[in-house]
Amino acid sequence: MDIELRKTVDSGEEKALLLSEKNKALAEKQNSEIYAATLRERNRIAREIHDNVGHVLSRTILLTGAARAINKDQNLDSLLKGLDNSLNSAMDSIRSSVHDLHDDAVNLQETIKGIITDIKIENVEFEYDMSEIIPREIKYCFISIVKEAISNAMKYSSATQIKIIMREHPAIYQLCIEDNGKGCADYDKNTTGIGLKNMQERVNTLNGNLQINGEKGFRIFVVIPKQNRAE
Repeated sequence: MDIELRKTVDSGEEKALLLSEKNKALAEKQNSEIYAATLRERNRIAREIHDNVGHVLSRTILLTGAARAINKDQNLDSLLKGLDNSLNSAMDSIRSSVHDLHDDAVNLQETIKGIITDIKIENVEFEYDMSEIIPREIKYCFISIVKEAISNAMKYSSATQIKIIMREHPAIYQLCIEDNGKGCADYDKNTTGIGLKNMQERVNTLNGNLQINGEKGFRIFVVIPKQNRAE
């Protein structure tokens, strides 16, 4: 009897470990997708800056240099010199900005707006009140949860309205999502769905708290503390 019990316990632990590994792999895949999308956007912005603004500035710098070379009016010399210095300073700033583009430049608000634009639910309310500097892992967590929440609302809840609220408080980051659908009574913390497990593990990694209720439409509430947060 003890042997059978140990086998059952070992089997359960093995399944739990495999599920945890699958959830981690899914989270890494989602992070990679977000990073890839960010990289594409970064490269697009860099190309536009280089091809448009950079080209115009380079041409203007050359014209200013030519004007200084043929200028015979001493009254204009200092003005042209100042213009030349300003243009070169602007060019240096553009080069620096292009080189400094990195994956932390993910714009959480714009990313969520893009997700909302892509879904088929017309009535989506989005409230956003967060600072410009947000840790990357918070962004990835919120983006992943919003995607999963919208997917669940469309698959299980038949929702026609969704409300998404993101707020930054002095001590916490807060995400609230709710819809007006029929929900899914079995969709609670005992559910073993990989999407829910992925949400829970992401929030746990950040020392946060996740509450989900699926009885009358989906209600998702996430709180992540700013202090003692996992890096």
